[in-house]
Formats: sequence, C-alpha cells, structure tokens
Amino acid sequence: MATVPVEATRSARTDGTARNDGTAGTDGSVRAGTTGSARAAGSAWTSPRPSWSTRPGRRSRRTVRALLGGAVAVLVAVAHQSRPAPYGDRLVPHARAEERAPGAPSSGAPLRTARGAVEAYDTATGRARWTYAREGRRPLAVLPARGHAIALWDDGLVTDITRRDGSAVRWHRALPGTARWLTEHGAGGVLRLLDGGVLAVITPERVVAYRVADGGLRWILPTRPGCRFVPARAVRHGAVLLIARPCPAEDRWTAGLVAVDGLGVVTPHRAPPPDGGRGERHSAEHPRPGKVVAPPR
Repeated sequence: MATVPVEATRSARTDGTARNDGTAGTDGSVRAGTTGSARAAGSAWTSPRPSWSTRPGRRSRRTVRALLGGAVAVLVAVAHQSRPAPYGDRLVPHARAEERAPGAPSSGAPLRTARGAVEAYDTATGRARWTYAREGRRPLAVLPARGHAIALWDDGLVTDITRRDGSAVRWHRALPGTARWLTEHGAGGVLRLLDGGVLAVITPERVVAYRVADGGLRWILPTRPGCRFVPARAVRHGAVLLIARPCPAEDRWTAGLVAVDGLGVVTPHRAPPPDGGRGERHSAEHPRPGKVVAPPR
C-alpha cells in the first residue's frame, strides 16, 4: 500500500480550503468568489435609513397646524353666516349714532309700522333709522317704551328691539293659539305697559305679564270659565289697568272687570310679594308655567 507524504496532504487541504473560500482554484471557486463580490456590491447600493435631519422640523409642523386652524375658522364663519336668522328676523340699522339729529331723545326715535316692518324714524328728516322685519310675517302693533320697541306680530309673537339704534332683538315671546284671533280681531289694546317696567299682554283667554328689561315672566292671570277678556276695552287709571271681562253667567257688574298692576291682580289688603316684586309670580291654575318661547324658524 502506497504511503502519501504528509506535505502533499497538507497541500491538498490547503488548496481545498482555498477553493472553498473562493480566493483561488477552479471555476467553481471563481464563481463562489464572484457571488461574494456581488453581495458586497448589493449591500453598498442599499438605500440608507432616513436620518432625523431629513424629517420636517418643528417650524414646518407649526406652519401646517396654523394653516389647518385658519381653514377650519373660515369654514365655521361661512357656516355661521349662511345659517338662517332665528324667527326670520331681519334687523337693518340705517344710520350710526353720530349721524342722528342732536336733539333726538336718548331713549330712541318715534316708531311706526310700514311696508310689513317696524321702523324707527327721524322726526326732522323722516328717514328710517332702523328697520325690523320678519320673513313672511306682518307687525300688527308696536309699543314704545323707554329704550325699547315692543312689537306684536300676526303669528302671535311678541318681540323687543333696542329702540335707540336698532342694534339687537332682545327677546321673543309667543302667545299660543292667538294667531287666528289676532287676524280676525286685530291687536287693539293687546300690549299694555304697567308700572315697574312690566308689559301686560292681554288675550281673550289670559293676561300675561313680562319684565320689559329681559322678557322674564312675572305673572299669569287666566280668565274665569265662561268669561273672556276684551283687550280693546282696557282702561288705564293711575297705576292700575282695568280690563273688561264680560261674564254672561254673572249678575254682578263687578264680575265684568278686573284690575291689575305690575304685581298682579289688585285686591283689598294685598301685601307685596316677599321679593319686592323682582321674582316671578304665577297663578294657582298655572303654578309653574315657565317662559313660553316660540321655536326658531
């Protein structure tokens, strides 16, 4: 048996290792070396990770947020302007305070109803200072008060406007079930001012009193069964308002009249309310009626 020298065995192992590493040897070893070079080249062309320096800075983010906030504000403003006015209100001031006559009273200009609207006009020029209308509605009466213009409309709505400059509609109050009656009988005597800054609204079924300042409910007086109030036959006597209330079933003439003032029904030995008349008072029939407000259109 032939013996292989140790040096030859070491050379063969060395050559095989060299071929397997792809550094030298046959074609197979060359291909192995080429594959390794390709991998190295591929890793060299790989896209690098984005660094923090390539991302938007704080200033860019703030600019984007500011633009988005501005766009939202514009959209909200446009939506608010396009929203219809509540109750169909159309209040148009025609002159600024400095343009008005110097001798005009501080409480406001004279009032009138014209062309389906309430107008405050200048006595010297006859021009309108402001105009207040409601879409599809007609004013039946207007009552001047100190700093206020109170109007009654054909749908049974009572409104209060800032009389001096027509800058705002202060409040709206509804009279349920009166639209047909107002159309047939008119609004004569329905709106009456009482002492203490109280407005009495007289309808056949009841008398309702509101604070002129804010429209707050003061008291309610319902009529008796079989009786009806007659607003056109109400008469002011000092601080008391006498309202006709015909009652066919009653023989006493006193049953056909009722006296009211800013505190309610006038009766003998009546004591003032504990709050001095500043709070609300309600009838026994309607212990807590609350404020009757018309729904917005």
